[in-house]
Amino acid sequence: MATCLGDVMRPDAAVATVRLLRRLGLTVHFPERQTCCGQPFYNSGFLDGARDLARHTIEAFADGRKVVVPSGSCAAMVRIEFPHLFHEDPVWGPRARELADRTFELGEFLVHQLKVIDVGARFEGKVAYHYACHLRGLDLKTEAETLIRHVRGVEYLAPEKQDTCCGFGGSFAVRYPAISGAMVNEKTACISATGADVLVSTDAGCLMNIGGALHRQQNPIRLMHLAELLECR
Repeated sequence: MATCLGDVMRPDAAVATVRLLRRLGLTVHFPERQTCCGQPFYNSGFLDGARDLARHTIEAFADGRKVVVPSGSCAAMVRIEFPHLFHEDPVWGPRARELADRTFELGEFLVHQLKVIDVGARFEGKVAYHYACHLRGLDLKTEAETLIRHVRGVEYLAPEKQDTCCGFGGSFAVRYPAISGAMVNEKTACISATGADVLVSTDAGCLMNIGGALHRQQNPIRLMHLAELLECR
C-alpha cells in the first residue's frame, strides 16, 4: 500500500519499499486500484466519506495477501479504524477485520513477520530518528530504531523529545496552524541540536511537515524515509 502521501509527496519511499522487499526475497504485488485509505475524512469527522474510501480499499486489497504499508498512520487507519467504522455492519465489519489482521507497518513487518533486523544496508552519516505518533496505536516502539541501528556506517542519534508529535496530524495542521507551527519548531530545534546529517522517520506526513519547517529555517538536514535508508547499499 503506497499511501496517497507516498504517491504524491514521497514516491521514492514507496519505490524503496518495493526494492527492499524484493531484495529480501518477496514477490511484491501492487493493486492499481488503491487510493487514499480515508484517514483525512475520518480525522475531520466525515465518516460517510471515510467509509466510502475504506470500502474501496478493502476491495482493492481483497486478494488475501499480507499488506505492507510504509506509513504508521495509514497502517493504523486500516488496523484500528476500519473495524471501528464498520463495527455494526454484518457485511463490511468482517471484511474490515480480515484486512486489518493481515496489514503491517513496514518496520513491524520486517522485525516481527520476517524476523529481520539487519537488511544489509549501509549508510555513512549521523542519523536522527523521529518517532511517528501513530506507531503507538500499533503498539510499535523500537522496531524502526532497531533497524536503523543495524545499518552499517550509521551513527545513531536520539533527539530530545523524540516521541513527541511533530504537529502534522493530517488535517490538524490545517485547522490549527499556529499550534502545529509551534510544535514543529520545537521538533526541529531538538533535531538540530543532535548535529545529525539526516532525519529518518516512518511517515511521509511527518517528513513533509518537518521538512517544510527545516526548509523555511534554511536548515540543511536531509530527510529520508526508513525504507530509503534501508535500501542504501
